[in-house]
Amino acid sequence: EAGRPPAILPIQSEGAPGLVVYPALPEPLARGVIILQHRTENFRIIPIFGKEAAEVSPRVGHLHVTVDDGPATWAHTSGDPIIVVGLKPGLHKLRVELADPTHKILGSQTVDVTVPEKKASSANGPAEQHAHAH
Repeated sequence: EAGRPPAILPIQSEGAPGLVVYPALPEPLARGVIILQHRTENFRIIPIFGKEAAEVSPRVGHLHVTVDDGPATWAHTSGDPIIVVGLKPGLHKLRVELADPTHKILGSQTVDVTVPEKKASSANGPAEQHAHAH
């Protein structure tokens, strides 16, 4: 229809994509489970890939997640929190990258996480956890 605005804005007119990754949730981390909540700006995370999808507006794509600069990276394709289990106690780096549908990296954030030693016994229950809270 004449005079009707386009249903899709040109991608150049959008603000820059942004990524915010929050520190690991403390309670699951105490059990060795890393849960990272995140949000994006001017970007929607959906499981869509390919050259044509890179031109869609509003901007879409996925996250790349890499642990300890390791050889493996996986694609996280939803707004759900990133969950990592099974890491040895100690300091770990989780790199979260904002990727367009062609896997071009548009932004990155690294979160340092310290997985605690597993307690030999939790006979004291929650009181013991509170005593060691920082």
